[in-house]
Amino acid sequence: MLIQQALQQARTLGVARLDAQLLLAHVLGQPREWLLAHDDELLAPDPAARWHGLLTRRAAGVPLAYLVGEREFHGLRLQVTPAVLVPRPETEILVDWALELLPVAPAATAVDLGTGSGAIALALKASCPAAVVAASDCSAQALAIAQRNAAAHGLDVEFAQGDWWAPWPGRRFGLAVANPPYVAGDDPHLAALRHEPRAALTPEGDGLAALQSIVAAAPRHLLPGAWLLLEHGHDQAEAVAHELAQRGFVCVRTRTDLAGLPRCTGARWRGAK
Repeated sequence: MLIQQALQQARTLGVARLDAQLLLAHVLGQPREWLLAHDDELLAPDPAARWHGLLTRRAAGVPLAYLVGEREFHGLRLQVTPAVLVPRPETEILVDWALELLPVAPAATAVDLGTGSGAIALALKASCPAAVVAASDCSAQALAIAQRNAAAHGLDVEFAQGDWWAPWPGRRFGLAVANPPYVAGDDPHLAALRHEPRAALTPEGDGLAALQSIVAAAPRHLLPGAWLLLEHGHDQAEAVAHELAQRGFVCVRTRTDLAGLPRCTGARWRGAK
């Protein structure tokens, strides 16, 4: 079977052509551009069988990133497995906001809470090498992946295991960022995300528990003038802003995602407590 014929057959499984190309390129160890220039070559039985297996899993909803084992985020190619969420483009908005603040953050220190693959922390360190960046996650599996990603890019980030602020007793930071689980437990969209770790997607209930926990403990871990930036659901901006204001934060602001929906809310801690 020719490569072009194989790709045509992928449509019968309901897999997008681009995904089929990327999976075949992965199996063959070639860039996608190579496929386009060699689509009249024969596809050997062994790679064809492996590719078909990946196509079947993709058709079943397994994220492409898990099948190829990596995802690009903010210019970094990161290893991902089913132990961590697949980094989303929306989260780059959080990173961009943090990078505006990090150079002038108190002591140029930042912490990423619930780091997963390390995407946010590593993007911050890569773009601001002089900053001191730390990251935590409650999952040992996630931390192992984050550490491998840090090593692969030669980025010096301090990692620690524990829930949110727990690994940092007595530590205060000039900037804190988090993309915690915020999907409501009964949200119908969770069905389409069943291959990703549920605990990283939802805290159950109304989806606000993790966000509230992070905000509640933040004053004990932030330097005066430090910012706390949080990614959240499109309908949670008002609730997060209220929580921040209630805890004594000022300059509460919200930024929208690529679809124009409220996606990140942040505020500045006005003083030590």
